[in-house]
Amino acid sequence: MKIGIVGAGNIGQVLALRFGERGHEVRIANSRGPDTLGEVERATGAQAVEAREAVQGADLVVVTIPESKVPLLPKDLFAGAPASLIVIDTGNYYPRQRDGRIDGIENGLPESRWVEEKIGRPVIKAFNNIYAAHLRNHGKPAGTAGRIALPVAGDDHKAKKVVMQLVDEIGFDPVDAGDIDDSWRQQPATPVYTADLDAAGVRHALHEASPLRKPEWRATDESPGDFDNPR
Repeated sequence: MKIGIVGAGNIGQVLALRFGERGHEVRIANSRGPDTLGEVERATGAQAVEAREAVQGADLVVVTIPESKVPLLPKDLFAGAPASLIVIDTGNYYPRQRDGRIDGIENGLPESRWVEEKIGRPVIKAFNNIYAAHLRNHGKPAGTAGRIALPVAGDDHKAKKVVMQLVDEIGFDPVDAGDIDDSWRQQPATPVYTADLDAAGVRHALHEASPLRKPEWRATDESPGDFDNPR
């Protein structure tokens, strides 16, 4: 597949590397331009491009940027892209640590439903509940006992199936986590978040998740601080 990655942080770089290792054609972009991504190109084998170029002609695009930066994406980023384009959202809302207050999410929208509203495209939620280093180093062949599983949520079942196959390709068991309205079950502070569970464990953790956002994961009047000093 032709895969575009918008965002060259830790998760974006790991996905670029792992997808490339599986034979996919990968382009990667950030907000500062391809001239700043020479080291990323060398480390991942992906081609550095402008954000719009990452989308053009792609079969699948990964949006992997801080939640607060989503509204700053080019308004025409997906202009002309076919309805068949699959968009993965890996984002998480960190109000006290990074993003500040996002009213839609604070008022109850699942993070990925809010992202859909901002980019004007349906998304599949995946790769948000695992540390980048674990995504890079802990993949195992299918059938391995204790293989880490990753939840995948989305409304388009055909698109979700494609994403679940990618999860399997790079060494993890995919678990269908329901529709985007169910994707809150894999947000930060839920039982599945960064837990590195197997498939049975992921299913149980998704079932046990509470829809109530914990106070420490809600914005305050002083938000944001940073990851060392949340506010």
